[in-house]
Amino acid sequence: MSFKVAFIGAGSIGFTRGLLKDLLSVPEFHNIEVAFTDINERNLSMVTQLCQRDIDANGLDIKIMATTDRREALRDARYVFNVVRIGGLEAFQLDVDIPLKYGVDQCVGDTLCAGGIMYGQRGIPVMLEFCKDIREVAEPGCLLLNYANPNAMITWACNKYGGVNTIGLCHGVQGGHQQIAEVLGLEQDEVDIICAGINHQTWYIQVKHKGEDMTGKLLKAFEEHPVYSKTEKVRIDILRRFGYYSTESNGHLSEYLPWYRKRPDEIMDWIDLGTWINGETGGYLRVCTEGRNWFETDFPNWLKEEPRKFDPNDRSGEHGSYIVEGLETGRVYRGHFNVVNNGTITNLPDDAIVEVPGYVDYNGISIPKIGDLPLGCAAICNASISVQRLAVEAAVHADDTLLRQAMMMDPLVGAVCNPPEIWQMVDEMLVAQEQWLPQYGEAIAKAKERLAKGNLIPTREGYKGAARLKTKTVEEMAQDRQAATENAGAADKAKKRPAAE
Repeated sequence: MSFKVAFIGAGSIGFTRGLLKDLLSVPEFHNIEVAFTDINERNLSMVTQLCQRDIDANGLDIKIMATTDRREALRDARYVFNVVRIGGLEAFQLDVDIPLKYGVDQCVGDTLCAGGIMYGQRGIPVMLEFCKDIREVAEPGCLLLNYANPNAMITWACNKYGGVNTIGLCHGVQGGHQQIAEVLGLEQDEVDIICAGINHQTWYIQVKHKGEDMTGKLLKAFEEHPVYSKTEKVRIDILRRFGYYSTESNGHLSEYLPWYRKRPDEIMDWIDLGTWINGETGGYLRVCTEGRNWFETDFPNWLKEEPRKFDPNDRSGEHGSYIVEGLETGRVYRGHFNVVNNGTITNLPDDAIVEVPGYVDYNGISIPKIGDLPLGCAAICNASISVQRLAVEAAVHADDTLLRQAMMMDPLVGAVCNPPEIWQMVDEMLVAQEQWLPQYGEAIAKAKERLAKGNLIPTREGYKGAARLKTKTVEEMAQDRQAATENAGAADKAKKRPAAE
């Protein structure tokens, strides 16, 4: 088979190298064309060297086209993988640090909450530029596979305003599936699940073993588990009160809800610091920063390591390559995908992006109808969908009133801040991120005027949050080179989770 796959944001070592390995582990794909594009020439070069070395070591006659010219990379592509982080870690740090001054303590801040909303304001206009290029130069009917966050917001904007068929992909469902099997004392392939909801708030609405419904046994099993009873306190509490386990990690879930991170002196009651994803303040920012610094410093040693082997039996759990395989070969794949609802979940809005089961084969991507979510689960999702809709429309139309309303409606921001504080926080974030928000020029000018007048609401300058850990130096990471390299090279930076402390 011969077709073209393009990666936007290919300088992302974790996703790009792993997804390419998955693709090229499919025997029929040994003659495909591969194009990488990124605005960061250095990272693009380093990742291309590693990936080309893997290709050569596996005896394939594929030459990666690496270019900063996005349209050339996209030309005639049948599939596009989007793995960009608009604004990079510099903007990400502002997403975490500015809200902290107002008491908004985020573990991640890339999906909802103040950080996720601003991430969407940076990412959506750029994604619509990508879509324009795809419409104009890619193969007709090109499929955009979006791994970038805020996943639901970006997938929503691309489908509604970008004119490109876009599927959002995430590995959250797989992680929770593994946990459920473990607490039940079973292997993962022995437990059949159906998940439905929205990205990072998807619910295991059916858990079965040999036809037996195991949902009612989960609470006791998690409460008695020696590790998860300590590391997943938010998820267990939601399971206790709403009846269903959530796909998302403890730290992520805690920042999407109004109950667990609004009082600094109570945050530690719901998290632990065994690993960042359990709730550490700014935890994802820390591990991403450490990973980038390690990769850029240690890169010469990466070139000395054994190349990756393209083995059909050693693919990751990421959905992307399996979707392409199903569409091209007809082999049936079942996964969970982020798609426009259109009646799939009947008590969520039709325009929302929902995460639901899907089947892939020659006929395309088929999405079965789920029906109603349990009422409480739907209520949680609907609160977040309102935030997502406001944020998408704000980004597309450069409407800072909608942006401020999105912040007010966000469950955690609204629980922590009053309206004047939210207005001032948005002013600060707009001004600080001006270089990535060209659409907000007029709003930023007015925000600068307001901030310059003084008489501002006092904030907690320099506040580090309830559970902030120090970012390791390269020298400190060098004491455990294997762990540092695994972190830098991982797409899922929470897959390995040490026991609770």
